[in-house]
Amino acid sequence: MNSEEEFYDAETGLESDDSCEVSFKDALVTGGSSTQENGVWERRKTLPADMISRNNFSVWSILKKCIGMELSKIAMPVVFNEPLSFLQRISEYMEHTHLIHKACSLSDSIDRMQIVAAFAVSAVASQWERTGKPFNPLLGETYELIREEEGYRLISEQVSHHPPVSAFHAQSLKQEFEFHGTIYPKLKFWGKSVEAEPRGTMTLELLKHKEAYTWTNPLCCVHNIILGKLWIEQYGTVEIVNHSTGDKCVLNFRPCGMFGKELHRVEGYIQDKNKKKRRMIYGKWTECMYSVDPKLYETNKKSDKKNGADSKKQKQEQSSEGEAAEEMPDVQETVTVIPGSALLWRITPRPAHSAKMYNFTSFAMTLNELEPGMQRLLAPTDCRLRPDIRAMENGDIDTANKEKERLEEKQRASRRERSKDNEEWSTRWFQQATNPHTGAEDWLYTGGYFDRNFTDCPNIY
Repeated sequence: MNSEEEFYDAETGLESDDSCEVSFKDALVTGGSSTQENGVWERRKTLPADMISRNNFSVWSILKKCIGMELSKIAMPVVFNEPLSFLQRISEYMEHTHLIHKACSLSDSIDRMQIVAAFAVSAVASQWERTGKPFNPLLGETYELIREEEGYRLISEQVSHHPPVSAFHAQSLKQEFEFHGTIYPKLKFWGKSVEAEPRGTMTLELLKHKEAYTWTNPLCCVHNIILGKLWIEQYGTVEIVNHSTGDKCVLNFRPCGMFGKELHRVEGYIQDKNKKKRRMIYGKWTECMYSVDPKLYETNKKSDKKNGADSKKQKQEQSSEGEAAEEMPDVQETVTVIPGSALLWRITPRPAHSAKMYNFTSFAMTLNELEPGMQRLLAPTDCRLRPDIRAMENGDIDTANKEKERLEEKQRASRRERSKDNEEWSTRWFQQATNPHTGAEDWLYTGGYFDRNFTDCPNIY
């Protein structure tokens, strides 16, 4: 499996939604269309209104008393949001589902691990330049996503409010895989930056191979919260474990560093159950990922060190800006490809108008779409029915603020009522249980959502 094409052919034609054709019934179920031409409905390629300007608002006025604090309980004005719920943001893990299908098709466990590693990286790629904060889900809020052309459906639910916990479950329509996880993000403000720690475990089960992979996502940091251009980096170690074979992939998301050389860089390796390194993985989470034989990797690394020794001293002499450097380094977005490498994944280019649309990907543009007639098919708790998100998407910031405040007060009132009656909140589609692969506590899908019996869903909007 040494050629670039061998892994990449499966992606060709799957990265763009432009050619997808779905029936009107499917479009209603997925929220996936905005135009009709010759009886074929197409998903929208833009939002109803441009991004709301943040130029006249100061985040410092809100955060100056919050240094070192956990931010989940801090009420933020709508202007700092993007018009998606965090549950919808989670569903963006599925943008590169073709990688899961590719992994299912491979016979060798190391080859499968390579693609699973690429999928784990691709799941965070949409965060680049997404500096708007998603709306905090209300307790009991849900989101469903069905993509028949990609062969999956997903359901997520906000299962806890304090602390905020979101659970999701995606399943193949052809029983090829299940992908599920629990996320309880911890946000902290450090003066110039906000750090997000996405606690919780991702579990991918390849049913045909009877394999289960688990991992946690890297840390995410948004820089220049107070002054300057906002920019994002991801850092930390991600370990992907194949619980069936004992194979492991260790990925290091590099912090930016003094001169920006490591910006966006991801490097790691795959080892088998005997701890022998089988493949090296490298690339950038904003661009692409490759794999290569460890011997070729080491040879290339030694050559790089020799060639870079003379320029290191020169770079250090040129830089005298150590104190001010929360500015994003001006680093070209390219990956130097080691000869003999295989391309595992390449990011889908964003639409030309993305900067005016909260830096959304084409996939993200479609997530809050609500077609006439779709409402009767959705659970009344679905994010698409939230009036504050809908108002913001339409560019109506005043209505969005008012609705956000109304919904938050309604949520507080419901909590007071439950407390008065000594009533515990009961989740609808997920329950706490032990993840059979990690042995840790998790929120697992109980089934039944797509039977569409929503009579006992809470009234949260």
